[in-house]
Amino acid sequence: MIDRMELLAVIVLGFLLDQVLGDPHWLYHPVRLIGTYISFLEKGIRKIFGDGERALLAGGVVLVLFVTGTTAVVSGGILYACGRISPGLKFLVSVILCYQLFAVRSLKDESMKVYRELKKDDLPAARYAVSMIVGRDTERLDMTGVTKAAVETVAENTSDGVAAPLFYMTLGGPVLGWIYKAVNTMDSMVGYKNDKYLYLGRAAAKLDDLLNFIPARLCAWVMIFASYLPSKDHEFDGSHAKEIFLRDRFNHASPNSAQTESVCAGSLRIRLAGDAWYFGKLVKKKYIGDDLRPVEIEDIPRANKLLYRTSWILMGLCAVVETVLNLL
Repeated sequence: MIDRMELLAVIVLGFLLDQVLGDPHWLYHPVRLIGTYISFLEKGIRKIFGDGERALLAGGVVLVLFVTGTTAVVSGGILYACGRISPGLKFLVSVILCYQLFAVRSLKDESMKVYRELKKDDLPAARYAVSMIVGRDTERLDMTGVTKAAVETVAENTSDGVAAPLFYMTLGGPVLGWIYKAVNTMDSMVGYKNDKYLYLGRAAAKLDDLLNFIPARLCAWVMIFASYLPSKDHEFDGSHAKEIFLRDRFNHASPNSAQTESVCAGSLRIRLAGDAWYFGKLVKKKYIGDDLRPVEIEDIPRANKLLYRTSWILMGLCAVVETVLNLL
């Protein structure tokens, strides 16, 4: 049985570590290991299953089962072994595992790299910086396009990198959090609707959509609430955030991605999304938000402020939920 107060302490300490450390380059992140494992399995599955539509669909299911199963066994096994050695060691490792599931500080750090290059009017450097955090082609982006891409990834990943991991950690601790992270990593690697991954990546993409369904919507409503809070120079507009969310939350191929993106667009009173280039092909996409004012580079730090507000409120909700569950 889960000790809810201990789990809350683990999650809070992990969250605070992320706030302080972020994702330093010297620290090997387990996601890289999961990514290597996914690539290894992909090669084997393609070799064994072949390239037929049904074969690749079946191979995609096998990929999901192996990656999630291995992640559960490895993370659970590590915590079990640590617990056999010392409860204190298990607690410490649990904190580290939770810390590495959060992406608040890294989202801010990486997007602010884009901001700093834009402030210097160095468009090539800004394009390179934003290419590190988005999946689209960036060589055609102008200053506004780079800014929009940075704001969009902060908005979208407030759900994927904060709300969803926190949601699953709250329910089932670090192990369930890492199972979610493994699915999300698979989706980012093979969940594309192109010739290479249309069938092989379908199971991972559908499972990622399912796992993000509740967290994305919860995060969106929390972000709306955060937009209503007082802000310097009235940076955020809560009522418009709610209006655009209700209108544009499905203006994306994914059922979840536009949930928080629409809130951010409405809160900042700008228009996001629209057509984008992926792997050399122009993809037609709907706009999100109204073009009430021009997008400006200061929207990047504003999006980060919204990210931090939302993250702290979500952490507060986690504390309430764990406390209530502990009393039941």
